[in-house]
Amino acid sequence: MPIELPQPPPVFDAGLLSPVSVGVGAELSDEAVFGALVTAEVALARAWGSVGVAPPAAVAELSHQLGWAGQGEPCALHDPPLAEIVAGSAAGGNPVIPLVPVLADRVSGEHRAWVHRGATSQDILDSALMLVARRSGTLLLADLRAAECALAEFAQEHRGLAAAARTLTQHAVPTTVGLRASGWLRGIRRAADRLDATLQELPAQLGGAGGTLASFAEIARSAGASPEDTVTRLVAAFAQELGLAAPDAPWHTVRWPVTELGAALTQVVDALGALATDVATLSRTELGELAEGAAGGSSAMPQKRNPAASVLIRSAALRAPQLGATLHLAAALAGDERPDGAWHAEWPTLRELLRLARGGAAQARRLVSGLRVDANAVARNLALTDGLIVAERLAIVLGPVIGAERVREIVRAAGSGGHLAGMLRADPAIAQSGIDVTALLDPAQYLGLAAELTEPIALPSQETP
Repeated sequence: MPIELPQPPPVFDAGLLSPVSVGVGAELSDEAVFGALVTAEVALARAWGSVGVAPPAAVAELSHQLGWAGQGEPCALHDPPLAEIVAGSAAGGNPVIPLVPVLADRVSGEHRAWVHRGATSQDILDSALMLVARRSGTLLLADLRAAECALAEFAQEHRGLAAAARTLTQHAVPTTVGLRASGWLRGIRRAADRLDATLQELPAQLGGAGGTLASFAEIARSAGASPEDTVTRLVAAFAQELGLAAPDAPWHTVRWPVTELGAALTQVVDALGALATDVATLSRTELGELAEGAAGGSSAMPQKRNPAASVLIRSAALRAPQLGATLHLAAALAGDERPDGAWHAEWPTLRELLRLARGGAAQARRLVSGLRVDANAVARNLALTDGLIVAERLAIVLGPVIGAERVREIVRAAGSGGHLAGMLRADPAIAQSGIDVTALLDPAQYLGLAAELTEPIALPSQETP
């Protein structure tokens, strides 16, 4: 009696409760992962062919019947039985177990043995996840680089616009809007560079049942080939077919590819979160220094222009670190030669982290491309303390003239409602010194190296290679 498969459920998560990632991440869907699993299986057969062990006819048939689309591309399998694989994955604990017989049934009997030849489920699943991560990470990088370009332009445009720097929520000293943007840019650029380097190192996985490569060596020996040389070339060929790095050894329980990728993704979301936090704060009604170009509305308050992109990026930033921590925890508990549960915990965790990073980067690209500055609000806020924002400068310049204690006395009096400029001008020693009080209190003349610190973050097209 045939097994009755359950009907596929409705889409479980289309982003209704995770709007930060709406519109991105199709490359992370179950269908995409399924395609990557098939790709890994075909890549293995093609690798066997490239080292002269699998018959060319078998390689050709597997490639054709299983929808090989080219190096690193997902297989386009006709009528993919995703519901069947999903139903069968619970029984064996992973989707590769039900996948292998399904793929074998699509190949003629004489060539069927080259499906999954010598591999274990972890070889295929780890390789498929690295393939998916590489593809998704490349799309993520494109959004990050576009955001960098927009931020570089923004920083240069506002390089000389003096603004109030805030430390621990309070006015500190003057800075510039451009330098603040340069800080966002530096964080995003460093995170993107680290992600780029990590993606280049993502390895394929090939180790056999216990990570000894024994099955592959035995198959090579049976074919009359040198086991060590053949297996070394097989691993390299398998990685090349997938467009991944060749591992120096199986990494079944050495999970650095996952944890380093997770750390790079978390760093990306951290950098985006810092940008979003500043934009959300400076978009507050009472501050009003920044505004998103496509602000969101309210279901009840038509006057509101919510910084929706910033809010969504922050939602990702609040979730990503815990996902990264889960990957590290799984790596720490990866016991024996295949973890019992820790490995399984990685799959949805890594995918969700990729999804959040993709969504956060897409939102950031949109945010910075339309970010607007209200120069009047910036100036108004800068002047709120009536000159006290340059109190540090007063201590440096006037301390030798009237003494540090007298400077503190004047500053305290100004903070209690006194007129700072008037008190400074009324002091005989200051008057005799010839110091220009108006210039001394001008925030725009106490910006240090803000312009120079902004200058290195030029547009990418202007950078020196």
